[in-house]
Amino acid sequence: MAQSRAVRPGYRAGRFLMKYDHIDLSERMMRTTQLAFVSCLLLSSGSALGQTFDNEPAAVIELGGAASWSPRNGGASFGPAVAVEVTPIENWLEIEAGVTPFFGRGPTEWDTDLLLKKPWDLSPKAEFMLGVGPEWIHRRANGVVTDSLGAEVAADFMFWPSRGRHMFGWYLEPSYDYDFGPGHEQSVTIAAGLLIAVPYSGKPRATLASDGCQRSSKRTRS
Repeated sequence: MAQSRAVRPGYRAGRFLMKYDHIDLSERMMRTTQLAFVSCLLLSSGSALGQTFDNEPAAVIELGGAASWSPRNGGASFGPAVAVEVTPIENWLEIEAGVTPFFGRGPTEWDTDLLLKKPWDLSPKAEFMLGVGPEWIHRRANGVVTDSLGAEVAADFMFWPSRGRHMFGWYLEPSYDYDFGPGHEQSVTIAAGLLIAVPYSGKPRATLASDGCQRSSKRTRS
């Protein structure tokens, strides 16, 4: 009995270290994934600078800031917002993946979301999208790290004052977030910033098809 009692403190310490290493490893993996995501977005936005094109972009990058407010405790937090958006089905479906860290007096939070959006054209230079999707919430408060799943509903307004030239614009996106984790936190977020359209690396299919028609017509004439 004396030997078992002597071993228990070390065993507990070992379990504590294993738990601490697990939290540290998950936090490192989280940061690595977020840095890789942001780096890919910055490289893509750099390739779009200075290019002019009239076709639909391959992707749209959002770079801006966000402010979040909690209705329960009235706390506010702020942080940068980065996202990329693609259009698998034109006029019907757009998919957005983004990362937003929030910093304030309370806990530090990283929100990673994946939204499915339905777009509507308000005018040749304005778009509106309504989206919903899951959200991964990584929170650190008082040295305790928690991960939970949530849901997000967003209304996205996009404005393209120079559409058809450099494809730069700006956006305004209010959203509502619900955390399914402990406490069931709720928040209202407003994000705004710059839009950067990324062109296709090659000619679009429509352009290739038109080139083929032109070549065939020339052969027929000759």
